[in-house]
Amino acid sequence: MNTYIVLLRGINVGGHKKIKMADLKQLFLSLEFTSVVTYIQSGNVSVQHSSEDIRSLEMRIRVGIEERFGFDVPVLMITYEKLDKILKNNPFIDKIKDDELESKKMYFMLLYDHPDIKVAEELSLVSFAPEEFSITKDVVYLFAANGYGKTKLHSNFFEKKLKCQATARNLKTMNKLLELSSLPK
Repeated sequence: MNTYIVLLRGINVGGHKKIKMADLKQLFLSLEFTSVVTYIQSGNVSVQHSSEDIRSLEMRIRVGIEERFGFDVPVLMITYEKLDKILKNNPFIDKIKDDELESKKMYFMLLYDHPDIKVAEELSLVSFAPEEFSITKDVVYLFAANGYGKTKLHSNFFEKKLKCQATARNLKTMNKLLELSSLPK
């Protein structure tokens, strides 16, 4: 069995696209996923499945959500190894080491597709001090110095600039998903 982390974009935000986690878990079980564990209400799920075809599994989940709950939700699925690599490659790790307050300023915008390299390079040359970010093919690392609630560098900003969908998670959530997906099944 393969272990995956599933990130749903935009559920249970501002009273829109409401899905109870118990109902979401049942949906995953009905779609033949096993070891289903949800984390908080914002669409984070650790699962196992025999298939290695991530795109097909993402589509299966997306269609299942639309059929069961009546709305479209972008679905991003990554492996435990990819999540671990994203966390280890965090260019701002020194800013947050052993500092709980600073760690609350660390965000990851996971990209559904690879951004245009030229656009990413041009955007990387622009300063948004004191905010800092780094764009890779899979994720935008954001150190929101003034907090995510005050930054202009949110998911929508990067989606418009990079012309690809993204879903944001904070460091605490990313670490918890790594922990959940590494538990024995």
